[in-house]
Amino acid sequence: MKRDDIMSITPQEALQRTIEHREIFHDEMLHLMRLIMRGELSPVMAAAIITGLRVKKETIGEITAAATVMREFARHVDVPDNSNFVDIVGTGGDGSHTFNISTATMFVSGAAGAKVAKHGGRGVSSKSGSADVLEALGVNIDLQPEQVAASIAETGMGFMFAPNHHPAMKNIAPVRRELGVRTIFNILGPLTNPAGAPNQLMGVFHGDLVGIQVRVMQRLGAKHVLVVYGMDGMDEVSLGAATQVGELRDGQIHEYEIHPEDFGMQMVSNRTLKVADATESKAMLLEALDNKPGVAREIVTLNAGTALYSANVASSIADGIQLAREAIASGKARAKVDELVRFTQQFKQ
Repeated sequence: MKRDDIMSITPQEALQRTIEHREIFHDEMLHLMRLIMRGELSPVMAAAIITGLRVKKETIGEITAAATVMREFARHVDVPDNSNFVDIVGTGGDGSHTFNISTATMFVSGAAGAKVAKHGGRGVSSKSGSADVLEALGVNIDLQPEQVAASIAETGMGFMFAPNHHPAMKNIAPVRRELGVRTIFNILGPLTNPAGAPNQLMGVFHGDLVGIQVRVMQRLGAKHVLVVYGMDGMDEVSLGAATQVGELRDGQIHEYEIHPEDFGMQMVSNRTLKVADATESKAMLLEALDNKPGVAREIVTLNAGTALYSANVASSIADGIQLAREAIASGKARAKVDELVRFTQQFKQ
């Protein structure tokens, strides 16, 4: 009998708690989540519990426990030197259908001196997920954990295709697919980077999640995290509105707003950033990295500046923006695309 099975809530008791809008405590949530990840709950019970959690609203403690278990079950990527090491990720689900801003941000940040471990999958809510656009660019996304580690060491960037690193998720995937509604799993992805990057720029799909996710990351032992929500509905730092920020630094949390004008940028609508598929997303990403003036380049610069601050490469977002501009203008950011394509293609089966 496993240790977590000794002091345990039954699935039926957990469901009753959610119906009564009462919290499932940390150790109980660890136990439940392990049952789900091992495929030991029936699909009906798993569906009922994750739906119940969503209806009552998941607490910081419940999310932290669930993320802890997902990390336990993940296939890890070992990165010995985690200085300037950052994860750039969004929850998705913002419905904005923009090109892959966070993926473009990875190339700029890598060119400016950060080490980036990007963790993502195919588009679910978006027209093009990070995996889709990287494949369109020619990157081999199907790497083993040790190959991702080599990619980070060699190029400063590594992409972890979520299904390769979270095999236990196959047990809950059919339930999530059939439910078709947002559940706790939509917010767990960004909390479960298999490379354990201590720093993070995380975009979220709702303003309420800013304070929640930054506190979860604090409990999970992160170092420097910026959780952002563009108030025009984007899970990125936005050019079209103010952006809510929850920042964890030196163990302390600060919540504030930033505006494009704070950094000498013009506030412009994100409408022109919409794409229909991975091909369009690739084209817009390359325009930004090729230093073509326009909204795409500006929003990538803004997000890369924020990521470089999170990675502690820059001492402020403003300094990060300057470094990002230089990385794009010099051609270094664009060169990073070709470097990642070349490096990952050698592992093609």
